[in-house]
Amino acid sequence: MRVLLVGCDGQVGTELRRTAPAAAQIAAPGMDELDLTKPEQVRAAVRAANPTLVINAAAYTAVDGAESEPALARALNADAPALLAAEAARLGAGIIHYSTDYVYDGARPAPWREDDAPAPLGVYGATKLAGDRAVLESGARAVVLRTSWVYASHGQNFVRTMLRLGREQERLRVVADQYGSPTWARDLARATWTVAAHGLVPAGLFHCAGAGRVSWHGFAQRIFDLARARGLELKVREVEPIPTSAWPTVARRPANSVLDASRLAREHGFSPPPWEESLAACLDEILAAAEAAPC
Repeated sequence: MRVLLVGCDGQVGTELRRTAPAAAQIAAPGMDELDLTKPEQVRAAVRAANPTLVINAAAYTAVDGAESEPALARALNADAPALLAAEAARLGAGIIHYSTDYVYDGARPAPWREDDAPAPLGVYGATKLAGDRAVLESGARAVVLRTSWVYASHGQNFVRTMLRLGREQERLRVVADQYGSPTWARDLARATWTVAAHGLVPAGLFHCAGAGRVSWHGFAQRIFDLARARGLELKVREVEPIPTSAWPTVARRPANSVLDASRLAREHGFSPPPWEESLAACLDEILAAAEAAPC
C-alpha cells in the first residue's frame, strides 16, 4: 500500500505515522514542501507519490479565524480536498478525508447520524462541508470520517490547554451548554487504518468520535480529576460552568455536536472507545513524556 499522507505534521497526521501498518509505504510531505493553496503543487505531489491511497489530514481549523479568512479556509478545506480526490480518481487510488461535527447546527439533542442534514453555522463548517461533498462526488473510492473535539498528547488542543491553565490559575470559567464527543487522535488514526485495510469498502461518509457525551465544562473537570489522580499538582481549585452567552466568540458553535458512530462499527468493525477511557490513556502519555523530559 503506497500512501500519500497530506497534513503529516498535525495531530491526526502524527498519530497516523505512529500507528501505520508495516506494509504502508508512506510519502509525507511537510508544510514546507507542499503548499495546498497552490494547485500545481498538489497535483505534482500526488503524481510523484503515485499512491494507492491518499489520506488528507490537512485543514484550516481556526473556527473564528475562518470568519475573517474565508478564501483561505475554502482553499484548504474545500478546494485542496477536491483536487486531491480528483487526482486520486485519475490514478485509480482511494482517498480518506476528515470532516467535522461543525457541519451540523446543533439544534437538536440527539446524536447526529450520517444521513442527518448538515447546516453549518459558520465559514469553517461550510468550507469543510464543501470539501466533504467534493471528495464524495469526485469519482474516487472515497471515505470521509467525520469527527469532533480532537485532542492528542501533542499539538494545540483543549486537553493540553486545560492542563496548562490548570497549573497557572486557581479559577477557570468553561462553557457548560455545548456538548460533544471528545476524540483522541490516535483512535481516529486507528479507525483510518482499519478502513484502509478493508480497501475503503464500503466507501462513503462515517462518523468517528469518542463514545459518549459531555460538555466542555465536564470535559475540563474530567481532565483535572484524572490528572490529579495521577499525581499532577494543579493550581486550579474552581471550574465555573458558564453559558455560551458569557463567552462570546466570532463564530457560532453548535450546542450539540455529539456524533453517532454506530455505522462505522457496523460496516467497518471499528468502535471508538468511550471518551473517558481514551482521555485517561492520552493523559498517561502526556505525563510520562513530561517525566522523561530533561530538566
